[in-house]
Amino acid sequence: MSETIRPLVAYLRVSTDRQGKSGLGLDAQRVALASFASAHGYTLTAEHVEVETGKGADALDRRPQLAAALAAARKAKCAVVVAKLDRLSRDVAFIAGLMAQRVPFVVAELGEGVDPFVLHMYAALAEKERAMISARTKAALAAKKAQGVRLGNRTNLAEASKAGQEANARAAAAFAANVLPVITSIQAAGVSSLRAVAAALNERGVTTARGGEWSASQVQRVLGRAG
Repeated sequence: MSETIRPLVAYLRVSTDRQGKSGLGLDAQRVALASFASAHGYTLTAEHVEVETGKGADALDRRPQLAAALAAARKAKCAVVVAKLDRLSRDVAFIAGLMAQRVPFVVAELGEGVDPFVLHMYAALAEKERAMISARTKAALAAKKAQGVRLGNRTNLAEASKAGQEANARAAAAFAANVLPVITSIQAAGVSSLRAVAAALNERGVTTARGGEWSASQVQRVLGRAG
């Protein structure tokens, strides 16, 4: 008699374009997930890797690979597994929103069978820690300013503008890299025209980088970046 397969959908995330390109952090997450699956009798049936940059990533429409992982897990009637809770988010509201998707999450670091309420508690603690760090940083900067210390470099506006443009370009490239596998899977299902691919993305609830609906030209731009 064959053993029953206990499927899990793996979700991995790195928070900078540099980490994503170098693979820094991804290998450690894969090892942790493989070890957890082996120890608890699971089979990792799919892997979704997200590369995100900058602020505003705590929104499902900025995480096409997380949306794809949720869809895959919902179809397979299984859970999504992450190495650590912060690979989902450090924001308790975002975690709560994910719980509302009615797809269970397993955090390898915390072990099997952790109650959703406990996950909320861990997320709340992480959010509180982040807020405390931010408050301490602001207080230190305010103290320096009160002492007459000039904060920031006012002489490198051109460099700052260039850095901003480069950051935007990296963010666009990272988003394209994340959404490309979704487009590829749609095309593999027999959808050939750019307009039809855009319609399929919209039907799946995958939004553009600006949170809008897809058009044929936007799909073409993503494919052009891949080329």
